[in-house]
Amino acid sequence: MDAVYAAAVIWVAVFGGIALVGLLLLISYGVWLAHKAADVLSELEVLADRADQLAGLLSEIQPPSDLAGPPRRHSDLIVPDDL
Repeated sequence: MDAVYAAAVIWVAVFGGIALVGLLLLISYGVWLAHKAADVLSELEVLADRADQLAGLLSEIQPPSDLAGPPRRHSDLIVPDDL
C-alpha cells in the first residue's frame, strides 16, 4: 500500500512542478510583453513628434504667388535629345 501511495505522490510532484514551470513562463512572458508594449508606445511618441515637426516644416512652404507663363504639362518635361 505504501508503494502505491508513494507513486501517487511522485505524480503529484511531477505535475505540480510542470504547473510551477508553466506559471513562471507565463509570468516571464507577461513581463516581456509589457516591456515590448512600452517600447512600441515610446516609438509612437517619437513618430508623433516627427509628424509635428514635418507639419511645421510643411507649413513654412509658400507657393509662388506669380506664376509666369502657361501651366506646364507632363509632356513638357520630356526632352527627346536626352533619350
